[in-house]
Amino acid sequence: MAALAKICEDNRKVLDKDFQGQRPLTFIIPKLIDFTVSDNPKIRSLALGSLNVFIPQRPQAILVSLDNLLIRLFQLATDDSSDVRRQVCRAFVQIVEIRPDKILPHIGGLVDYMITQQRKIEDEDLACDAAEFWLAIGEHNELSKSLAPYLNKIIPVLLESMVYSEEDIAVLEGGGNDADQEDRAEDIKPRFAASKGARTMANGEEAERSNQNGASGYSKIESAGDLDEGEIEEFDDDDLDDDDDDDDDGSPEERWNLRKCSAAALDVFATDFRGPIFDSILPYLMTNLKHEEWQYREAAVLALGAVAEGCIEVVTPHLPELVPYLISLLHDPEPLVRQITCWTLGRYSAWGASLNTPAHRTQFFEPMMEGILTKMLDPNKRVQEAGASAFAHLEERAGASLTPYCGPIIRQFVQCFNRYKDRNMFILYDCVQTLAEHVGHGLAQPALVGLLMPALIHRWNKVSDQSRELFPLLECLSYVATALSESFAPFAQPVFIRCIKIIHRNLEEYMAAVTNPVLDTPDKDFLVTSLDLLSAIVQAVDEKQSAALVSGSQPQLFELLTFCMEDPENEVRQSSYALLGDCAKYVFPQLRPFLPTLLPILVQQLELGDILEEQMDTGFSVVNNACWSAGEISIQCGKDMASYVEKLLQRYLEILGHPTVPKSVVENAAIALGRLGLENAAIMAPALAKLSEPFLKSINSVDYTLEKATAMKGFCLVILKNPQAMEKDLASLFTVIARYKMEETLRTPLTADLQQIFLATLTIYKGLIPDMNAFLSSSMMPSDTAQLRQSYNL
Repeated sequence: MAALAKICEDNRKVLDKDFQGQRPLTFIIPKLIDFTVSDNPKIRSLALGSLNVFIPQRPQAILVSLDNLLIRLFQLATDDSSDVRRQVCRAFVQIVEIRPDKILPHIGGLVDYMITQQRKIEDEDLACDAAEFWLAIGEHNELSKSLAPYLNKIIPVLLESMVYSEEDIAVLEGGGNDADQEDRAEDIKPRFAASKGARTMANGEEAERSNQNGASGYSKIESAGDLDEGEIEEFDDDDLDDDDDDDDDGSPEERWNLRKCSAAALDVFATDFRGPIFDSILPYLMTNLKHEEWQYREAAVLALGAVAEGCIEVVTPHLPELVPYLISLLHDPEPLVRQITCWTLGRYSAWGASLNTPAHRTQFFEPMMEGILTKMLDPNKRVQEAGASAFAHLEERAGASLTPYCGPIIRQFVQCFNRYKDRNMFILYDCVQTLAEHVGHGLAQPALVGLLMPALIHRWNKVSDQSRELFPLLECLSYVATALSESFAPFAQPVFIRCIKIIHRNLEEYMAAVTNPVLDTPDKDFLVTSLDLLSAIVQAVDEKQSAALVSGSQPQLFELLTFCMEDPENEVRQSSYALLGDCAKYVFPQLRPFLPTLLPILVQQLELGDILEEQMDTGFSVVNNACWSAGEISIQCGKDMASYVEKLLQRYLEILGHPTVPKSVVENAAIALGRLGLENAAIMAPALAKLSEPFLKSINSVDYTLEKATAMKGFCLVILKNPQAMEKDLASLFTVIARYKMEETLRTPLTADLQQIFLATLTIYKGLIPDMNAFLSSSMMPSDTAQLRQSYNL
């Protein structure tokens, strides 16, 4: 049974495939259900555990056996073995996700059962699996309402589960003032680089970065064992492993546990039920926020932070009293209280940032900001980490309003660079990066550049090319370069040269590993972060300097990019196509000689094939960036794109017409298609009847930016070459033109004549349609018809 459990865990998808007309799961699932009544508790537990592997996949074999499985689960709910009961809890949690209707009739009994199991604190793993039930229900819209009658039972259990146990305290005590102690190797968690993905949204907008809960929060990720074969899940440095304690140093803060799970459930309930949740915990907060024993103070602060987002409306009247008290707790003698207070203040930083009168900002926001900032230099490392994470949260909430405070903020960051050990350096980079992202060019003041850049360059010179610290440093520098713009120029050359060197070495090591399997495959995060930083530098410095950097690179940048664009890792290709598009915009003369090599690779990347089968977001992000870069190249290349038009149109139409392709990818494909028509309208004209409907449908939702303006211009130029082909889509075309917000896109020479081209297009149809008034009245909304007549004198 143990062997079968491993086989199931490693092959969950394979076992649900047809083999000569039979699916292994059809045979395996009923057998596993039979084994759940074995006399041996270990076999019962392993059988249930194997079933739990398959439930989230929703295989037909599970769905047809679900009633039998439920009968067994209710029989096993009182099993003597805590391992079996743990698997029972897990199964109910999984069934919530796939068939909530099967759970709803039993909700009252399940509430009582899960409360009983959660209170078995002598077995924390069992208690934690029971607590997961509240998270699963709370995050399920249909089921969450069913918990309303039971909240008075559930909330007290969550609150009591959030207090550190005596065992936890025994492990945690003695942390003390450890800021000057060097980190152990096992304390420095691995970090996977997240590509900036500069083109993950249409129009060049970046997707919003996920918020970080920080070391004191309760973020949860799935462990590597919970991922399907071949899948890799990214996580931030301060995310928490679930169920995978092999590398755990024993600290309760290092893993997903009952305390964090209960706080997360309280957070979800606060979002679901809002005011009543705060009302139910208010007596608890009043009793415990000033409790003499620190673990009760700490739990109360955690509870207050947990309800911050869901209950903000009812908490807000209390914040003028609560926030100053929380700020005073930043000086609590117990480091864990200071740590959780940083996190909670970070959760309420949106309130502080929203205060718009100078008196209120002085009274509340500035002390909040100063308090968190001060804790970044706490004598305890974990408090430092929590302070830095909370400050990054505050930066996201406060945005550009932090600009006047950049001086003291940067000075504190510089002190942190001088004092932090390796582990906390990672979160410090995130603070700098987040400030650069939200303050932007406000950082480009000479005094601030003179403070920040020497600290970053000192670290840049200190970190080796093989160090994992290079990932967050490269990522941070890419945001800083974008914010500083031309003020980054004095630092650009050595950074650019080193990025080229890192990419070259990584590609060489990869090729060596391909030919000699004995060698380790290099970490592709070096490629991702280096490519992103090159993109940022190309955009930041002036045209002359960026051209010199690119043309002077050794080896040549575009020779390296050729390999990166065909890398097997999606994240590498995603960043490669972002860099390709930026080079088309800013250093096209240097790019042009390499296009005969690069364009065929780009066209091939637009083939959906494997990506549709995998349905992986990173795969679609690659196609998205490839579409965007193809559009940028089309603008610069003009008629030289002629030999690629037919293949590109085929690829764009496939993307526009496929129902499972994400909206942002469809929009970028539409933009690229329209831009192709700017100089190749005659070649595209014969295909117009096929292009018009998907193009107009997709471009309609794109914001009114330069990208949309160039795409619409190119498309209208195609129409002018073959106006008769638009017969079935004329009403859609006229509607798009009627609603077009022209004033926002007339700022460049390329789009200055867009209104005239719209007029020329309408004029042609005025001559072709016998009764234009009758056509407009019968095929368009009256408001659109009126707008068209007013703007174009129809």
